[in-house]
Amino acid sequence: MRAAVLEEHGEPLSIDDVDAPEPTPNGAVVDVEACGVCRSDWHGWQGDWGWLGLETQPGQILGHEPAGRVVAVGEEVEGIAEGDHVAVPFNLGDGVCPQCRRGHSNTCENVMPLGFIEEVQGAFAEQLHVPVADHNLVKLPDGVSSVDMAGLGCRFMTSFHALAHRADVGAGDWVAIHGCGGVGLSAVHIADALGGNVVAVDLKDEKLEKAEELGAVETVNAEEIDDVPGEVQAITNGGAGIAMDALGIETTSQNSVLSLGTRGQHIQVGLTTQDEQGMVHLPTDAMVMQEIEFIGSLGMPPTRYDEIFRMVATGKLEPEAVVSETIGLEDVSDKLEAMTDFETVGIPVIDTFN
Repeated sequence: MRAAVLEEHGEPLSIDDVDAPEPTPNGAVVDVEACGVCRSDWHGWQGDWGWLGLETQPGQILGHEPAGRVVAVGEEVEGIAEGDHVAVPFNLGDGVCPQCRRGHSNTCENVMPLGFIEEVQGAFAEQLHVPVADHNLVKLPDGVSSVDMAGLGCRFMTSFHALAHRADVGAGDWVAIHGCGGVGLSAVHIADALGGNVVAVDLKDEKLEKAEELGAVETVNAEEIDDVPGEVQAITNGGAGIAMDALGIETTSQNSVLSLGTRGQHIQVGLTTQDEQGMVHLPTDAMVMQEIEFIGSLGMPPTRYDEIFRMVATGKLEPEAVVSETIGLEDVSDKLEAMTDFETVGIPVIDTFN
């Protein structure tokens, strides 16, 4: 099968013919029909996250936002069958650890990050293998396309979990989203659907225009404003109730915290780069004095995807609205390179693999 393989960090991926996967007894093989190209793939391509034990190695197939059809299952698989239309969460769980048993498989004690470690090769390929298929695969509703649903494996469900489960977004709450990449734009759309009044913050007008299309009521161009938190404070008349850093650099994390009002909630979704290596300076005294919450949020348990599906069915959520274009497998390296200077708007999705 064809796959885009990492040979050297920061260099174009190699389009190679590699062995197709075979299902393990509890696993399944998925024929990939679509896969988003996410900024997390850029991090893997750059060789980030060594401080998390996740520095990708040569030979790795990246890609963690797939949707497709099951073509083979292992002998122990009971709830998934050949032909099922599925999405694959990026944070694969073992299904048996205490976190998984409590319904928090997104923080599985033996998490397997799809496309970042040798044991789970990613979806920039014609097929991929998914371990513990009964636990990890999510059956998609009838009538949806793989391209439209590709983001459910990462950006869309990550934003939904952060806003609907980890934070406390209510009707009329001011929600500031710092960084309007794929995760940030998804968050704008989701926060609007949950009843929030969204302020979108980014450096590029075209991303802010897209945020307005997705429901932002106000936008802030951080390249044109010296005091971004002050601008958000002014717009929201005293500070946002919820703010998200959807990018993962020190500036956006600090701006997010400082844009909050008293007893506000900061949600950290973006993971950091080589510049921060997982450590950022924060205004801790102000956080204490204002009783500000700092909340980490990772992925989403597959058992809660039905919440998204119910909102999609009624038209309240449209994951496809964040898809910017469809591309071929050979175009992935160009999109990763464009992400270095934040030149992509929305999420490109691979829909041609052969």
